[in-house]
Amino acid sequence: MKNFFRSFYITQRFFICLIVIIGLCILSFSFPLLFPSVKIIILTFIITVFFETFALFRVSKGIVGSRYIGDKMSNGDDNEIKLDIDNLYGFTVNAMIIDEVPIQFQFRDSHHDTILKSSEHKSILYTLRPVKRGEYKFGALNIYVSTVLGLIQKRYRFDANKSVKVYPSYLQMRKYEFLAHSNRLTEIGVKKIRKLGHSMEFEHIRRYVAGDDYRTINWKASARTSDLMVNHYTDEKSQHVFCIIDKGRVMKMPFEGMTLLDYSINATLVLANIAIQKQDKAGLITFSHKVASVLPSEKSPIQMYKIQEALYAEKSNFMESDFEHLYSGINAVARQRSLIILFTNFETLSSLQRNIHAFQSIAKKHLLVIVFFENTELHSLLGSSPQNVEEIYHKTIAEKFAYEKKMIVKELERYGIQPVYTSPKNLTVDVINKYIEIKARRLL
Repeated sequence: MKNFFRSFYITQRFFICLIVIIGLCILSFSFPLLFPSVKIIILTFIITVFFETFALFRVSKGIVGSRYIGDKMSNGDDNEIKLDIDNLYGFTVNAMIIDEVPIQFQFRDSHHDTILKSSEHKSILYTLRPVKRGEYKFGALNIYVSTVLGLIQKRYRFDANKSVKVYPSYLQMRKYEFLAHSNRLTEIGVKKIRKLGHSMEFEHIRRYVAGDDYRTINWKASARTSDLMVNHYTDEKSQHVFCIIDKGRVMKMPFEGMTLLDYSINATLVLANIAIQKQDKAGLITFSHKVASVLPSEKSPIQMYKIQEALYAEKSNFMESDFEHLYSGINAVARQRSLIILFTNFETLSSLQRNIHAFQSIAKKHLLVIVFFENTELHSLLGSSPQNVEEIYHKTIAEKFAYEKKMIVKELERYGIQPVYTSPKNLTVDVINKYIEIKARRLL
Protein backbone atom coordinates (compact mmCIF):
# COMPACT_ATOMS: atom_id res chain seq x y z
CA MET A 1 0.00 0.00 0.00
CA LYS A 2 2.90 2.33 0.78
CA ASN A 3 4.37 1.76 -2.69
CA PHE A 4 0.94 2.39 -4.20
CA PHE A 5 0.70 5.90 -2.80
CA ARG A 6 4.30 6.65 -3.78
CA SER A 7 3.60 5.87 -7.43
CA PHE A 8 -0.02 7.12 -7.64
CA TYR A 9 -0.36 10.54 -9.33
CA ILE A 10 -3.36 12.61 -10.37
CA THR A 11 -3.11 14.47 -13.68
CA GLN A 12 -4.20 17.93 -14.66
CA ARG A 13 -6.99 16.40 -16.75
CA PHE A 14 -8.42 14.83 -13.57
CA PHE A 15 -8.72 18.24 -11.90
CA ILE A 16 -10.25 19.80 -15.01
CA CYS A 17 -12.94 17.11 -15.01
CA LEU A 18 -13.47 17.62 -11.28
CA ILE A 19 -13.88 21.40 -11.74
CA VAL A 20 -16.44 20.79 -14.51
CA ILE A 21 -18.39 18.38 -12.26
CA ILE A 22 -18.38 20.86 -9.35
CA GLY A 23 -19.61 23.57 -11.74
CA LEU A 24 -22.46 21.31 -12.90
CA CYS A 25 -23.37 20.55 -9.30
CA ILE A 26 -23.58 24.26 -8.50
CA LEU A 27 -25.58 24.84 -11.66
CA SER A 28 -28.04 22.06 -10.72
CA PHE A 29 -29.17 24.09 -7.66
CA SER A 30 -30.65 26.63 -10.07
CA PHE A 31 -31.78 23.99 -12.58
CA PRO A 32 -32.97 20.90 -10.63
CA LEU A 33 -33.63 18.98 -13.86
CA LEU A 34 -29.84 18.78 -14.38
CA PHE A 35 -29.23 16.93 -11.12
CA PRO A 36 -29.99 13.35 -12.38
CA SER A 37 -27.61 13.87 -15.29
CA VAL A 38 -24.94 15.25 -12.92
CA LYS A 39 -25.24 12.14 -10.72
CA ILE A 40 -24.68 9.94 -13.77
CA ILE A 41 -21.63 12.01 -14.75
CA ILE A 42 -20.21 11.73 -11.23
CA LEU A 43 -20.76 7.97 -11.16
CA THR A 44 -19.18 7.59 -14.61
CA PHE A 45 -16.18 9.67 -13.53
CA ILE A 46 -15.65 7.55 -10.38
CA ILE A 47 -15.94 4.28 -12.34
CA THR A 48 -13.53 5.60 -15.01
CA VAL A 49 -10.94 6.59 -12.38
CA PHE A 50 -11.32 3.20 -10.66
CA PHE A 51 -10.86 1.19 -13.86
CA GLU A 52 -7.91 3.30 -15.04
CA THR A 53 -6.26 2.86 -11.65
CA PHE A 54 -6.93 -0.89 -11.78
CA ALA A 55 -5.53 -1.18 -15.33
CA LEU A 56 -2.29 0.63 -14.40
CA PHE A 57 -1.68 -0.96 -11.00
CA ARG A 58 -2.84 -4.55 -11.55
CA VAL A 59 0.66 -5.40 -12.81
CA SER A 60 3.71 -4.47 -10.77
CA LYS A 61 6.00 -4.09 -13.78
CA GLY A 62 4.20 -2.58 -16.72
CA ILE A 63 7.10 -0.42 -17.95
CA VAL A 64 10.83 -1.12 -18.13
CA GLY A 65 13.24 1.76 -18.65
CA SER A 66 16.98 2.28 -18.71
CA ARG A 67 19.44 5.09 -19.34
CA TYR A 68 22.70 4.64 -21.25
CA ILE A 69 25.40 7.27 -20.72
CA GLY A 70 28.71 5.46 -20.93
CA ASP A 71 31.43 5.47 -18.33
CA LYS A 72 32.42 9.12 -18.92
CA MET A 73 31.37 12.34 -20.61
CA SER A 74 33.38 14.78 -22.73
CA ASN A 75 33.73 18.35 -21.47
CA GLY A 76 32.55 21.07 -23.86
CA ASP A 77 30.97 18.60 -26.30
CA ASP A 78 27.44 17.38 -26.94
CA ASN A 79 27.25 13.99 -25.22
CA GLU A 80 24.46 11.69 -26.37
CA ILE A 81 22.16 10.20 -23.72
CA LYS A 82 19.98 7.24 -24.72
CA LEU A 83 16.76 6.25 -22.95
CA ASP A 84 15.29 2.80 -23.69
CA ILE A 85 11.59 2.28 -22.82
CA ASP A 86 9.59 -0.99 -23.11
CA ASN A 87 5.81 -1.21 -22.69
CA LEU A 88 4.79 -4.50 -21.05
CA TYR A 89 1.11 -3.54 -20.72
CA GLY A 90 -1.46 -5.16 -22.98
CA PHE A 91 -2.73 -1.77 -24.18
CA THR A 92 -1.46 1.56 -25.50
CA VAL A 93 -0.15 3.99 -22.89
CA ASN A 94 0.94 7.62 -22.82
CA ALA A 95 4.34 8.13 -21.20
CA MET A 96 5.88 11.31 -19.83
CA ILE A 97 9.62 10.76 -19.26
CA ILE A 98 11.57 13.00 -16.88
CA ASP A 99 15.26 12.30 -16.53
CA GLU A 100 16.80 13.88 -13.44
CA VAL A 101 19.97 15.33 -14.97
CA PRO A 102 22.84 16.53 -12.73
CA ILE A 103 22.37 19.85 -10.96
CA GLN A 104 25.30 21.34 -12.91
CA PHE A 105 23.08 21.63 -16.00
CA GLN A 106 20.30 23.51 -14.17
CA PHE A 107 17.55 21.80 -16.21
CA ARG A 108 14.29 21.76 -14.28
CA ASP A 109 11.68 21.39 -17.00
CA SER A 110 13.20 18.83 -19.35
CA HIS A 111 10.79 16.04 -20.26
CA HIS A 112 9.90 13.81 -23.20
CA ASP A 113 6.36 12.74 -24.14
CA THR A 114 5.68 9.62 -26.18
CA ILE A 115 2.98 7.04 -26.95
CA LEU A 116 3.82 3.35 -26.56
CA LYS A 117 1.73 0.63 -28.11
CA SER A 118 1.43 -2.76 -26.45
CA SER A 119 4.84 -4.54 -26.27
CA GLU A 120 6.49 -1.66 -28.10
CA HIS A 121 10.12 -0.60 -27.55
CA LYS A 122 11.27 2.98 -28.04
CA SER A 123 14.61 4.75 -27.77
CA ILE A 124 14.82 8.46 -26.99
CA LEU A 125 18.02 10.39 -27.66
CA TYR A 126 19.01 13.76 -26.28
CA THR A 127 22.30 15.54 -25.64
CA LEU A 128 23.97 17.23 -22.69
CA ARG A 129 26.90 19.65 -22.93
CA PRO A 130 28.90 19.87 -19.69
CA VAL A 131 31.16 22.90 -19.26
CA LYS A 132 33.01 21.80 -16.12
CA ARG A 133 35.11 18.76 -15.39
CA GLY A 134 34.36 16.60 -12.37
CA GLU A 135 31.86 14.05 -11.13
CA TYR A 136 28.22 14.47 -12.19
CA LYS A 137 25.42 12.59 -10.42
CA PHE A 138 22.23 11.65 -12.28
CA GLY A 139 19.02 11.19 -10.35
CA ALA A 140 16.29 8.72 -11.28
CA LEU A 141 14.75 8.12 -14.68
CA ASN A 142 11.05 8.84 -13.99
CA ILE A 143 8.38 7.49 -16.32
CA TYR A 144 4.78 8.60 -15.67
CA VAL A 145 2.34 6.25 -17.44
CA SER A 146 -1.37 6.77 -18.12
CA THR A 147 -4.02 5.26 -20.37
CA VAL A 148 -5.58 7.15 -23.27
CA LEU A 149 -8.01 8.69 -20.74
CA GLY A 150 -5.14 10.36 -18.91
CA LEU A 151 -6.81 10.87 -15.52
CA ILE A 152 -4.37 8.83 -13.41
CA GLN A 153 -0.63 8.26 -13.74
CA LYS A 154 1.64 5.58 -12.35
CA ARG A 155 5.25 6.51 -11.77
CA TYR A 156 8.16 4.16 -12.46
CA ARG A 157 11.72 4.96 -11.34
CA PHE A 158 14.91 3.48 -12.82
CA ASP A 159 18.71 3.99 -12.64
CA ALA A 160 18.67 6.26 -9.59
CA ASN A 161 21.87 7.92 -8.33
CA LYS A 162 24.20 7.04 -11.15
CA SER A 163 27.49 8.95 -11.24
CA VAL A 164 29.58 9.72 -14.31
CA LYS A 165 32.88 11.58 -14.63
CA VAL A 166 33.32 14.46 -17.07
CA TYR A 167 36.80 14.32 -18.62
CA PRO A 168 38.59 16.78 -20.91
CA SER A 169 37.26 16.63 -24.45
CA TYR A 170 38.16 13.10 -25.56
CA LEU A 171 35.51 13.34 -28.31
CA GLN A 172 37.40 16.26 -29.83
CA MET A 173 40.64 14.31 -29.47
CA ARG A 174 39.19 11.31 -31.33
CA LYS A 175 37.78 13.53 -34.07
CA TYR A 176 41.14 15.16 -34.75
CA GLU A 177 42.90 11.80 -34.56
CA PHE A 178 40.52 10.32 -37.15
CA LEU A 179 40.94 13.31 -39.47
CA ALA A 180 44.73 13.13 -39.09
CA HIS A 181 44.78 9.44 -40.03
CA SER A 182 42.57 10.07 -43.09
CA ASN A 183 44.49 13.23 -44.11
CA ARG A 184 41.37 15.39 -43.76
CA LEU A 185 42.55 17.95 -41.20
CA THR A 186 42.13 20.70 -43.78
CA GLU A 187 38.35 20.27 -43.49
CA ILE A 188 38.41 21.88 -40.03
CA GLY A 189 40.86 24.68 -40.81
CA VAL A 190 44.25 23.01 -40.30
CA LYS A 191 46.51 24.42 -43.00
CA LYS A 192 48.85 22.56 -45.31
CA ILE A 193 52.28 24.12 -44.97
CA ARG A 194 55.03 23.59 -47.52
CA LYS A 195 58.12 22.10 -45.95
CA LEU A 196 61.38 24.01 -46.28
CA GLY A 197 64.35 21.87 -47.29
CA HIS A 198 64.38 18.28 -46.08
CA SER A 199 64.95 16.55 -42.80
CA MET A 200 68.26 14.87 -41.99
CA GLU A 201 66.41 11.93 -40.39
CA PHE A 202 67.39 9.07 -42.74
CA GLU A 203 64.76 6.36 -43.30
CA HIS A 204 65.76 4.13 -46.27
CA ILE A 205 67.26 4.00 -49.76
CA ARG A 206 65.00 3.61 -52.79
CA ARG A 207 65.12 3.87 -56.56
CA TYR A 208 65.14 7.30 -58.15
CA VAL A 209 61.87 8.45 -59.74
CA ALA A 210 61.22 11.56 -61.77
CA GLY A 211 60.83 14.58 -59.52
CA ASP A 212 63.18 13.42 -56.74
CA ASP A 213 65.72 15.94 -55.51
CA TYR A 214 69.01 15.10 -57.27
CA ARG A 215 70.89 16.23 -54.16
CA THR A 216 69.62 13.12 -52.34
CA ILE A 217 71.22 10.70 -54.84
CA ASN A 218 73.26 8.04 -53.05
CA TRP A 219 76.19 7.54 -55.45
CA LYS A 220 77.67 4.56 -53.63
CA ALA A 221 74.38 2.66 -53.66
CA SER A 222 73.85 3.66 -57.30
CA ALA A 223 77.27 2.24 -58.23
CA ARG A 224 76.52 -1.08 -56.53
CA THR A 225 73.11 -1.53 -58.18
CA SER A 226 73.89 0.07 -61.57
CA ASP A 227 70.75 2.16 -61.08
CA LEU A 228 70.12 5.60 -59.63
CA MET A 229 69.31 5.30 -55.90
CA VAL A 230 68.25 8.12 -53.57
CA ASN A 231 68.19 8.56 -49.81
CA HIS A 232 64.68 8.92 -48.41
CA TYR A 233 64.32 11.16 -45.37
CA THR A 234 61.42 11.43 -42.95
CA ASP A 235 60.32 14.01 -40.44
CA GLU A 236 62.45 14.12 -37.35
CA LYS A 237 60.93 12.04 -34.58
CA SER A 238 61.12 11.80 -30.81
CA GLN A 239 61.20 15.57 -30.38
CA HIS A 240 60.05 16.78 -26.97
CA VAL A 241 56.76 18.71 -26.85
CA PHE A 242 55.58 20.13 -23.52
CA CYS A 243 52.15 21.68 -23.05
CA ILE A 244 52.22 24.06 -20.08
CA ILE A 245 48.91 25.29 -18.66
CA ASP A 246 48.58 28.36 -16.49
CA LYS A 247 46.01 27.75 -13.70
CA GLY A 248 46.17 31.27 -12.26
CA ARG A 249 43.37 33.80 -11.96
CA VAL A 250 43.73 35.01 -15.57
CA MET A 251 42.43 31.63 -16.75
CA LYS A 252 39.14 31.94 -14.86
CA MET A 253 37.67 34.14 -17.59
CA PRO A 254 34.57 32.43 -19.10
CA PHE A 255 33.63 32.05 -22.75
CA GLU A 256 30.33 30.34 -23.72
CA GLY A 257 30.10 28.76 -20.28
CA MET A 258 33.64 27.33 -20.21
CA THR A 259 36.70 28.91 -18.65
CA LEU A 260 39.90 29.59 -20.58
CA LEU A 261 41.48 26.83 -18.48
CA ASP A 262 39.02 24.25 -19.83
CA TYR A 263 39.60 25.40 -23.42
CA SER A 264 43.35 25.08 -22.85
CA ILE A 265 42.96 21.60 -21.35
CA ASN A 266 40.89 20.41 -24.33
CA ALA A 267 43.44 21.84 -26.80
CA THR A 268 46.30 20.23 -24.84
CA LEU A 269 44.66 16.83 -25.05
CA VAL A 270 44.26 17.10 -28.84
CA LEU A 271 47.77 18.50 -29.43
CA ALA A 272 49.47 15.89 -27.24
CA ASN A 273 47.64 13.11 -29.10
CA ILE A 274 48.68 14.46 -32.51
CA ALA A 275 52.28 14.89 -31.32
CA ILE A 276 52.39 11.25 -30.21
CA GLN A 277 50.85 10.19 -33.53
CA LYS A 278 53.75 11.97 -35.24
CA GLN A 279 56.20 9.98 -33.07
CA ASP A 280 57.09 12.96 -30.88
CA LYS A 281 57.25 12.81 -27.10
CA ALA A 282 54.46 14.69 -25.32
CA GLY A 283 54.70 16.02 -21.77
CA LEU A 284 52.61 18.19 -19.45
CA ILE A 285 53.19 20.86 -16.80
CA THR A 286 50.51 22.80 -14.91
CA PHE A 287 51.27 25.72 -12.60
CA SER A 288 50.00 28.87 -10.91
CA HIS A 289 51.99 30.33 -8.00
CA LYS A 290 53.95 27.06 -8.05
CA VAL A 291 54.34 24.05 -10.32
CA ALA A 292 51.47 21.63 -9.68
CA SER A 293 51.50 18.65 -12.06
CA VAL A 294 54.46 17.37 -14.08
CA LEU A 295 54.46 14.57 -16.66
CA PRO A 296 57.82 13.93 -18.37
CA SER A 297 57.63 13.73 -22.15
CA GLU A 298 57.03 10.23 -23.52
CA LYS A 299 55.47 8.60 -26.57
CA SER A 300 54.39 5.33 -24.95
CA PRO A 301 50.86 4.04 -25.63
CA ILE A 302 49.71 4.87 -22.09
CA GLN A 303 50.97 8.48 -22.17
CA MET A 304 47.62 9.83 -23.37
CA TYR A 305 45.86 8.04 -20.52
CA LYS A 306 48.29 9.65 -18.04
CA ILE A 307 47.71 13.10 -19.54
CA GLN A 308 43.93 12.68 -19.49
CA GLU A 309 43.92 11.54 -15.85
CA ALA A 310 46.23 14.41 -14.86
CA LEU A 311 44.03 17.01 -16.56
CA TYR A 312 40.76 15.64 -15.17
CA ALA A 313 41.21 17.12 -11.70
CA GLU A 314 42.94 20.39 -12.59
CA LYS A 315 41.25 23.56 -11.31
CA SER A 316 42.09 27.22 -11.63
CA ASN A 317 42.61 29.43 -8.60
CA PHE A 318 42.85 33.13 -7.83
CA MET A 319 46.61 33.11 -7.28
CA GLU A 320 49.01 35.23 -9.33
CA SER A 321 51.00 33.05 -11.76
CA ASP A 322 54.72 32.82 -10.98
CA PHE A 323 56.64 32.44 -14.28
CA GLU A 324 60.02 32.54 -12.55
CA HIS A 325 59.01 29.45 -10.60
CA LEU A 326 57.83 27.89 -13.87
CA TYR A 327 61.28 28.46 -15.40
CA SER A 328 62.84 26.36 -12.62
CA GLY A 329 60.21 23.65 -13.11
CA ILE A 330 60.88 23.45 -16.86
CA ASN A 331 64.64 23.11 -16.25
CA ALA A 332 64.00 20.22 -13.88
CA VAL A 333 61.97 18.15 -16.38
CA ALA A 334 63.10 19.31 -19.86
CA ARG A 335 66.80 18.43 -20.10
CA GLN A 336 66.93 18.69 -23.92
CA ARG A 337 65.79 21.44 -26.26
CA SER A 338 62.00 21.13 -26.43
CA LEU A 339 58.95 22.76 -27.91
CA ILE A 340 57.25 24.59 -25.03
CA ILE A 341 53.62 25.58 -25.68
CA LEU A 342 52.45 27.83 -22.85
CA PHE A 343 48.71 28.48 -22.44
CA THR A 344 48.18 31.70 -20.51
CA ASN A 345 46.57 35.10 -20.98
CA PHE A 346 47.58 38.76 -20.94
CA GLU A 347 45.17 41.67 -21.03
CA THR A 348 47.76 44.47 -20.93
CA LEU A 349 51.27 45.01 -22.24
CA SER A 350 52.54 45.82 -18.74
CA SER A 351 51.46 42.38 -17.46
CA LEU A 352 53.61 40.79 -20.17
CA GLN A 353 56.61 43.05 -19.51
CA ARG A 354 56.61 42.08 -15.83
CA ASN A 355 57.35 38.50 -16.84
CA ILE A 356 59.33 38.95 -20.06
CA HIS A 357 62.62 38.14 -18.32
CA ALA A 358 61.36 34.66 -17.41
CA PHE A 359 60.14 34.10 -20.96
CA GLN A 360 63.51 35.16 -22.37
CA SER A 361 65.25 32.67 -20.09
CA ILE A 362 62.97 29.86 -21.27
CA ALA A 363 63.38 30.85 -24.94
CA LYS A 364 67.20 30.64 -24.69
CA LYS A 365 67.04 26.89 -24.08
CA HIS A 366 63.78 25.93 -25.77
CA LEU A 367 61.46 26.95 -28.57
CA LEU A 368 58.76 28.87 -26.69
CA VAL A 369 55.25 29.36 -28.04
CA ILE A 370 52.93 31.52 -25.92
CA VAL A 371 49.22 31.07 -26.52
CA PHE A 372 46.98 33.87 -25.25
CA PHE A 373 43.38 34.78 -25.87
CA GLU A 374 41.35 37.34 -27.74
CA ASN A 375 38.64 39.04 -25.70
CA THR A 376 35.68 38.29 -27.96
CA GLU A 377 33.34 40.37 -25.82
CA LEU A 378 35.01 43.49 -27.25
CA HIS A 379 33.79 42.77 -30.80
CA SER A 380 30.31 44.19 -30.21
CA LEU A 381 31.79 47.38 -28.72
CA LEU A 382 34.36 47.83 -31.49
CA GLY A 383 31.69 47.47 -34.19
CA SER A 384 29.13 49.76 -32.54
CA SER A 385 28.34 53.39 -33.33
CA PRO A 386 28.40 55.43 -30.09
CA GLN A 387 25.29 57.52 -29.42
CA ASN A 388 26.36 59.31 -26.25
CA VAL A 389 29.41 60.17 -24.15
CA GLU A 390 29.22 56.96 -22.10
CA GLU A 391 29.22 54.77 -25.22
CA ILE A 392 32.13 56.76 -26.67
CA TYR A 393 34.04 56.08 -23.45
CA HIS A 394 33.26 52.33 -23.62
CA LYS A 395 34.36 52.06 -27.25
CA THR A 396 37.58 53.98 -26.55
CA ILE A 397 38.47 51.61 -23.73
CA ALA A 398 37.67 48.60 -25.96
CA GLU A 399 39.94 49.95 -28.71
CA LYS A 400 42.70 50.47 -26.13
CA PHE A 401 42.47 46.83 -24.99
CA ALA A 402 42.45 45.58 -28.61
CA TYR A 403 45.53 47.69 -29.37
CA GLU A 404 47.31 46.34 -26.28
CA LYS A 405 46.76 42.77 -27.51
CA LYS A 406 48.40 43.65 -30.86
CA MET A 407 51.31 45.22 -29.00
CA ILE A 408 51.73 42.03 -26.97
CA VAL A 409 52.11 40.06 -30.22
CA LYS A 410 54.78 42.50 -31.46
CA GLU A 411 56.61 42.41 -28.13
CA LEU A 412 56.79 38.60 -28.11
CA GLU A 413 58.05 38.50 -31.69
CA ARG A 414 60.72 41.07 -30.79
CA TYR A 415 62.15 38.69 -28.21
CA GLY A 416 62.07 35.67 -30.55
CA ILE A 417 59.03 34.08 -28.93
CA GLN A 418 56.36 32.53 -31.13
CA PRO A 419 52.92 34.08 -30.32
CA VAL A 420 49.52 32.47 -30.94
CA TYR A 421 46.77 35.06 -30.47
CA THR A 422 43.45 33.29 -30.83
CA SER A 423 39.84 33.15 -29.72
CA PRO A 424 38.80 30.30 -27.39
CA LYS A 425 36.59 28.88 -30.14
CA ASN A 426 39.52 28.55 -32.59
CA LEU A 427 42.13 27.60 -30.01
CA THR A 428 42.59 23.94 -30.94
CA VAL A 429 42.90 24.54 -34.70
CA ASP A 430 45.29 27.48 -34.27
CA VAL A 431 47.56 25.54 -31.89
CA ILE A 432 47.69 22.55 -34.26
CA ASN A 433 48.52 24.90 -37.14
CA LYS A 434 51.41 26.37 -35.14
CA TYR A 435 52.72 22.90 -34.27
CA ILE A 436 52.57 21.79 -37.92
CA GLU A 437 54.24 25.04 -39.01
CA ILE A 438 57.11 24.50 -36.56
CA LYS A 439 57.56 20.93 -37.78
CA ALA A 440 57.48 22.03 -41.44
CA ARG A 441 59.95 24.88 -40.91
CA ARG A 442 62.16 22.62 -38.77
CA LEU A 443 62.53 25.27 -36.09
CA LEU A 444 62.99 22.79 -33.26
